[in-house]
Amino acid sequence: MRSDAVVGRQPYIDTLEYGLSAPCPKLSALLERRAEHNRNATPDIFSSIPEIIAEAQAGKPFILVDSHDRENEGDIVLPAQFVSDREINFMAKHARGLICLAITRERAQELGLEPMVKRNQSPLGTAFTVSIEAVRGVTTGISAHDRAVTIAAAVDPANGAADIVSPGHVFPLVARPGGVIERPGHTEAAVDIARLSGLTPAGVICEIMNDDGTMARLPELRRFARLHGLRIGSIEDLIAYRRTLEKAHG
Repeated sequence: MRSDAVVGRQPYIDTLEYGLSAPCPKLSALLERRAEHNRNATPDIFSSIPEIIAEAQAGKPFILVDSHDRENEGDIVLPAQFVSDREINFMAKHARGLICLAITRERAQELGLEPMVKRNQSPLGTAFTVSIEAVRGVTTGISAHDRAVTIAAAVDPANGAADIVSPGHVFPLVARPGGVIERPGHTEAAVDIARLSGLTPAGVICEIMNDDGTMARLPELRRFARLHGLRIGSIEDLIAYRRTLEKAHG
């Protein structure tokens, strides 16, 4: 069961921002063919982007992998409005990476979040802000419940800067305005999938590590996905999907 930390499912109003909207059947078929091209080298691993969107709309977590010449990592992704104690605990226990909240630049401004550092020297430009905690409903802030409450507070459109404090135990990441077209990272991918799904444009993400502490690559990610019943999507497929959508819509 989901906890009281869940934010009610409120569809994101502006789903047409930067050309994102639900494709027509013919366009869906074209997008599937494009995705199939990228799946040929690793058959039966990647789900199509429409399948990933369906998982997001159902409030289910999924895995997104980036390019082998980038981080070459897989993150568990969950649309943030479906956050729960259970999902946070699952990420902490099984994925083991840093649990972060991907949000838009506009939302970061609404919450009054400043960058973690004035000069970002991260090789991939990962846009951390100061860490956050919910003002109400938490104790030490680190439990699965407390982190779910904090994430729920941060993405609730009724809340603002007065509803969170810093520092805390949740780490917001700010997505680039152009999404994966501008930066092919998990931050942007999580926000793009949520937006394409008609959801609040925010996602909870966590890197997947192996039992020995090394990063999980495709073979390990495939086993992880099968063990936990998760779909795997590719950020490269998401980029192609978005480009095709935007071309079709002018």
